[in-house]
Amino acid sequence: MGSRKRYATIMVEAHGPIEVVTLDRPGSLNALSNALVGELLDYVQGLRQRAECRVVILRGNGRAFCAGLDIKEHRAATNETPLQRAWRVQIALSDLLKAMRAAPQPFIALGHGAACGGGFSLMLAADVRFGAPSLRMNAAYIRIGLGGADIGSSYFLPRLVGASLAAELLLTGRFLDADRALRLGLLSDVVPEERLLETGLALADEMVANAPYGLSLTKQALNLAIDAPSLDAALALEDRQQVMLQATDDHHEAMTAFVEKRPPTYHGR
Repeated sequence: MGSRKRYATIMVEAHGPIEVVTLDRPGSLNALSNALVGELLDYVQGLRQRAECRVVILRGNGRAFCAGLDIKEHRAATNETPLQRAWRVQIALSDLLKAMRAAPQPFIALGHGAACGGGFSLMLAADVRFGAPSLRMNAAYIRIGLGGADIGSSYFLPRLVGASLAAELLLTGRFLDADRALRLGLLSDVVPEERLLETGLALADEMVANAPYGLSLTKQALNLAIDAPSLDAALALEDRQQVMLQATDDHHEAMTAFVEKRPPTYHGR
């Protein structure tokens, strides 16, 4: 990690331009404690200033990806009023998901075991998701007396699986296993648990083989186009990005490498 911060509840390991971030509270099934959310938010917000990191892989240590909010901590005695605590927790989680989507780096989530509540939302906020056969996800919120729409679930799910399936999952809190998630298009693939990291790294390697600005601007275009008010708006965004990217040294290098039948060497300019 060099001079970067060391964390208590997450591990960050660099594989060249790819960073593997592991939720590291295995004894609590990586439940979202205040510390974990705070450290993960600190890491993700810092990505904007760290061009050397180009793709992030997110996974969980131990038996689960993330079992959701740390209920024991959330119910412990505190000087805050219930309203103050609820508001603080909600805003921190919302900030984390917004930071993941705003970061220029694509996120690849590797899910196994439980991915419930906030853990499910972390999976949904990633750009690409792979799952192990053991993966079981649900929007658990409605099962603890709350609404099923929480931590981005009512935004991400309809866009990923459609309104009907999103309603089914949010109105019931029922579990979604890996096979059904794959059929619905929520996962890119289901692979044995011992091959999850290998699979994520292989995809990340394909991503970083492309020009840095091209990769980050493609994520930006996908973010904006999914809410674009019209085809004209989406095309206008694409047109501007492509014209801008044609002026980069990396585009010239890619065209030259193609003609010379060799891999390109990118410098992010």
